[in-house]
Amino acid sequence: MPATEIILPVAHYDLAATLDSGQVFRWRQIEGSWHGVVGQHSVRLTQIESGICAQTFSPVADWSFLREFLQTQIDLPAVLKTFPDDAPMNAAVTSCSGLRLLRQDPWECLASFILSSTKQIVQIRQIVALLCERFGEPSLGAGPACFPLPQRIAAACEADLRECKMGFRAPSLLAAARQIDSGKFDLEKIRTLAYAEAQHQLMTLRGVGEKIADCVLLFAYGFDSAFPVDVWIERALQELYFSRRRASDQRLRKFAATHFGPHAGYAQQYLFHYMRTKVK
Repeated sequence: MPATEIILPVAHYDLAATLDSGQVFRWRQIEGSWHGVVGQHSVRLTQIESGICAQTFSPVADWSFLREFLQTQIDLPAVLKTFPDDAPMNAAVTSCSGLRLLRQDPWECLASFILSSTKQIVQIRQIVALLCERFGEPSLGAGPACFPLPQRIAAACEADLRECKMGFRAPSLLAAARQIDSGKFDLEKIRTLAYAEAQHQLMTLRGVGEKIADCVLLFAYGFDSAFPVDVWIERALQELYFSRRRASDQRLRKFAATHFGPHAGYAQQYLFHYMRTKVK
């Protein structure tokens, strides 16, 4: 039974779209509620008329960790007003109403997206689940294990990581964990940098290209100008904005950098989820 429960009042919030839109990989829907781990807490979230009912399986005195993760304080209508007023964007907003960007732990986000390379979402979830099961500490209360800390991964060997079905991504994850554990790479420093420098610094890590760096900047650090371009976004831009002629990658990136406004990353997530779930 849950040890603690709170109602988080929030409007314009679609919990299912948010947790199932490719930002995070550890949440499962069971009997109408979403089960996952935030930090050390095993959490159950249920959408209700007035907002979100949150339950944990260990006592919680300060719920700020969950409010921060869920980004319930964001004025979503104000963000949406900054999007371009064009047919594709309007269709994505209508179809994905209430979709929010989460604010994740930087290490968990970085490690998860290193493991995401060339994988579909269902496969990423399987790899991350195996990694947590094998290397994560127990969460507070019932539920899955916590995401393993960098030092735990750094102490592992590549063969052990490969047993989590991550394949060629194992050396990249191991290298990142060891750089962070040794102090050679400071995840907290990224918060203090301008976008271009933050992106550059993340890309010095093995296995981190422009797309993964932008995912981490957007989903963990709140750089709303970051605009990750993967196959779904490339398809969205080509089909929805350049349907008459194929645009080069350089043209697509230049267009994305200027067209979608100050919250371009938010717009990207709407286009991503729209293409993945609505467009046939």
